[in-house]
Amino acid sequence: MSTARFNPLIETLATPPIPEVQAWRQEYDGSLGPLIDLSQAVPGYPPHPDMLSWLGEAASSVAMTGYGDIEGEPALRRGYAEWVSEIYEAELTPANIHITSGCNQAFMAAMMAVAGPGDTVLLTNPCYFNHETTLAMSGVKVGYIDCHAEHGFLPAPEAVEAMISDDVRALAVVTPNNPTGATYPAGLLGELFELCRRHGLWMIVDETYRDFLPLDGGPPHGLFAIPGWQDNLIGLYSFSKSFCIPGHRVGAVSAGKEVVTQIAKVMDNLQICAPRPPQAALAKAIPALGDWRRGNALEITTRAKALTDVMGGAPGWEISALGAYFAFVRHPFADFGAYDAAHRLAREVGVITIPGSFFGNDLEPYLRIAFANAEVPTILQLSARLEPFPRCF
Repeated sequence: MSTARFNPLIETLATPPIPEVQAWRQEYDGSLGPLIDLSQAVPGYPPHPDMLSWLGEAASSVAMTGYGDIEGEPALRRGYAEWVSEIYEAELTPANIHITSGCNQAFMAAMMAVAGPGDTVLLTNPCYFNHETTLAMSGVKVGYIDCHAEHGFLPAPEAVEAMISDDVRALAVVTPNNPTGATYPAGLLGELFELCRRHGLWMIVDETYRDFLPLDGGPPHGLFAIPGWQDNLIGLYSFSKSFCIPGHRVGAVSAGKEVVTQIAKVMDNLQICAPRPPQAALAKAIPALGDWRRGNALEITTRAKALTDVMGGAPGWEISALGAYFAFVRHPFADFGAYDAAHRLAREVGVITIPGSFFGNDLEPYLRIAFANAEVPTILQLSARLEPFPRCF
């Protein structure tokens, strides 16, 4: 009797990283105090009370129980377009916005719209692992642009151009970056965009952590203000972090009208429409909770400073890049790869991080720390956890 087979594009994917490292919590005996989880990027504080109220109202509304527009609720598309226009000092309309069920889905839908089996998409190394697996399961090849600590883990335009061939359809970048935290300067993004335009490529810019950039830094970039941006640029965003609602799964695509039309074809088959109650709540929250969001951004900056102070006093540990939610940290254990170092850190001293090797090649010396998860007093406890750690090996 023959055995039914799986799709090899799925069967060959690695186990999802977050559940794998979360399983390590069972191995920690609690002897040094409560476990410190610095693995998954989740807000380390609750949603605003008004947000919870708006979610409850929308969830109990009969009007929200039916199908909605594939492209998203009109009120949210309008509100987000106005917000993006303000942030980037550009002019976007609701027709430039497509709402999705989270930013991972935004990436998948955008990629399905611009690349197919056998095509190639360029990612950085290190890269966000869900971007890599999304492309792999779609039969899209990946070209990796190596980014190095000495250059802030940012790609050099000449290295990108060297990777471009006839089968390349797009370049995808994340800023502030996951996993490193590195923020792409506006000038670098401009260079990369002009490179994509010159070669007829799409540039996908994932800005999930945009709202945690310095408050006085001006627009993150000027790409949306460039005439004709719609022909080559696709912006991605997640409401999960800024509004503390990752479980409600809402993301957004900012793109030209034709891109939105193509993504709607994908979404009609993936999900029809993103969840409607959180969309209704977010339409109210965008204009109402600006001060609250800014306060949270300041809090995250305080947590970043606390981690910087801790690592500065921890012999052998070094922050190689830091920003928004993440730090990419070089561990001191030359005899152990990233996986073993992270696993032992969880088991022996109760600190969960993600191995750098989960994000690409030649990253064994690094761990990703999602410092936004923890309050400052918790982050400061790392000093006591890291000090005895070498003796545990």
